[in-house]
Amino acid sequence: MMYPYMTFADETEIVHSHIIEDNGVQRVEVHFERPTEEGFDMARCVLPTYTWIRREGFTDQEISKFERFLRSNAHLLYRYAAAGGIKIA
Repeated sequence: MMYPYMTFADETEIVHSHIIEDNGVQRVEVHFERPTEEGFDMARCVLPTYTWIRREGFTDQEISKFERFLRSNAHLLYRYAAAGGIKIA
């Protein structure tokens, strides 16, 4: 299950998984997706290792920006992943 987190001004949508237990480590997968004329650019990162497991269409500079974003939002992503997504009235 993926939960919506945020959409940037360039229409890049960010969604995250629930908490995934893997050998005693709690991880969260964060997916970035942006529409293009040909389909979508996409990238997926696994926290807490910040390992990029998929990447198509985004530049190195954009991936660096996403990684900075993740490092400052990881605590919230874990909180919302544990809660089943952001609860909005």
